[in-house]
Amino acid sequence: MTLEELQNFLDSDANAHGLDSVATHGFLTATIVGKPLPNWLSLLFEGQDSKVSAEVKVAIKEWRAELLEDLQSEEGIALPLEIDEDSGEMDFSPESELTAWSIGFVDAMYGDENVDWFSDEESSEDVAMLTLPMMVFSGIDTVDGEEDEDLAAIRRDDDALAQMANSIEGNLSELFLLFNTEE
Repeated sequence: MTLEELQNFLDSDANAHGLDSVATHGFLTATIVGKPLPNWLSLLFEGQDSKVSAEVKVAIKEWRAELLEDLQSEEGIALPLEIDEDSGEMDFSPESELTAWSIGFVDAMYGDENVDWFSDEESSEDVAMLTLPMMVFSGIDTVDGEEDEDLAAIRRDDDALAQMANSIEGNLSELFLLFNTEE
């Protein structure tokens, strides 16, 4: 199965248990740059990975390996987002690809209660700052229809959103170094 075939599957109705292709990219990215997530494949398919074909699972693992290779080659992980060709602007709406990618990222970040990205007191503030864009774009802070006031204020500021969106790729490299290198 090629990457294009995998993405087509993820974006189809046949994908009953997983995220769409853009959110899957975010999810896989978080499993690479963050703390090890031993059961990531099961979490990706909401515990229904036994109902997913072996071909799809192999293709997902290959895609994850390609993303890791991109990161390790210092090329970095490029976000799979489209920018409006006419205006050159990115879509920050709740229906945007950036939102979907961020939701996937945050799903992996909080996917296992035994894997706490903020458990190290020395790095927790750095982790919070580096993951803030993903938190803002994911909308994860909305509880019972009420948004966190600080994050809602950021969402109303297009300049702040643009800065955050532009920082994500660099933040991914910083997170990878933070979690995957010894001091």
